Amino acid sequence: MIKEKLLSPFQKFVNLQSSTGILLLATTIIALVWANSAFSESYQSFWQYELGIVTDSFELKKPLILWVNDGLMAIFFFLIGLEIKREFLIGELNSTKKIMFPLFGAIGGIIIPVLIYIILNQNPETLKGWGIPMATDIAFSLAILKVLGNRVPLSLKIFLTAFAIVDDLGAVLVIAIFYSSSLNFVLLGAAFVLLAIIYFLSYRGLYFEFLTIVSGFVVWLLFLKAGLHPTLAGILMAFAIPVRQKISTHEFTDQLESIVGEIKESTILQKPVLSPKQLELIDDLEDWADDYRSPLQHLEHKLHNWVAYLVIPIFALANAGVAINSEGGLETALIINIMVCLILGKSIGISTVIFLARKFKIIEVPKDITNKQIIGVSFLAGIGFTMAIFIASLAFNSSPEYIDSAKIGILIGSLVSAVIGFVVLRFKTVKGKFDHSPKG
Repeated sequence: MIKEKLLSPFQKFVNLQSSTGILLLATTIIALVWANSAFSESYQSFWQYELGIVTDSFELKKPLILWVNDGLMAIFFFLIGLEIKREFLIGELNSTKKIMFPLFGAIGGIIIPVLIYIILNQNPETLKGWGIPMATDIAFSLAILKVLGNRVPLSLKIFLTAFAIVDDLGAVLVIAIFYSSSLNFVLLGAAFVLLAIIYFLSYRGLYFEFLTIVSGFVVWLLFLKAGLHPTLAGILMAFAIPVRQKISTHEFTDQLESIVGEIKESTILQKPVLSPKQLELIDDLEDWADDYRSPLQHLEHKLHNWVAYLVIPIFALANAGVAINSEGGLETALIINIMVCLILGKSIGISTVIFLARKFKIIEVPKDITNKQIIGVSFLAGIGFTMAIFIASLAFNSSPEYIDSAKIGILIGSLVSAVIGFVVLRFKTVKGKFDHSPKG
């Protein structure tokens, strides 16, 4: 019973990510069909349409695709930041023993693909795309594990999620260091001063949702104008959200019983409205509930559906529409390089490093995870998609032909990785071996 309660939130997360993967696939197909149809010009013109504010002293005007990549994706990165902080504080990465297994997987999944990219790259202009094969798309990969059902243990899903989160953290650092333009240190300094104030308030136990939203927008804008990629504001703001509750469960239940008792004893009006006393008690209940729930958990819960069903699908619709017959021509070598990195780099890197680390007793692999399952999930890690396309748009922002080539490499590499990973896990694992259903 206790195990069921502990695993239930993660199982809900897996279900949500699986649904996101299906929606991502649908929007990707729509984008590809749209970009290669008779209406292809409308696809390009729609996402290049400029919106914004222009005054004598201030200008914030961008094409729609940049509002998506710089604006909406900041919300995605904010959620990633919340997940990273939660995992490190109270989740699957909160101890040395827990973190070592996914950490070594992530290290292999980052270093080997990058090295292969650099070795295979022959064009100096495409060298800056080395960060593309680093990260794993959690939504797509978990969607495939969801399809496999009880052929894979829950611990394998936890492992995939954990190392994908570490991958994302590595990708964020790469974006911050290597994919930001020339910096305005005055504006950057102002942003970090504001962040320091928010961090201090959080440390003192003071958290105000409205202040966080306003401060987050200001930091995002300062990063944008300073030359640091604005999505990083989402990550840094997420780290400022406190995870702790202000009151304990015992204190909350005592207050809840007291408020329920007072509501029962209060005057009940004959109209479909509350009495002044009942309104006051409901306000008290809301205040106690705000103090009881974790701000980080509350925000993560509220944002998951928005990111899963709006932000990521819009990102896919805006970025996955690659014109196969690109007028500027395609860089075949870049396409092949990215495919190799995603298909072989990820699988070889993750599985090899994990096997070596286990051989030297540096890590401990859960007993219900087999070598074949590690190999299978290593191939699933080659599904780069969201973060890979995002990094490609940063690396080749002034070279449309390279962006299209990179996206084609990402799409094909992710598809092949998904198929191989699915086949390995589907035919190398006995159905029904891992039953995750609650025991009576």
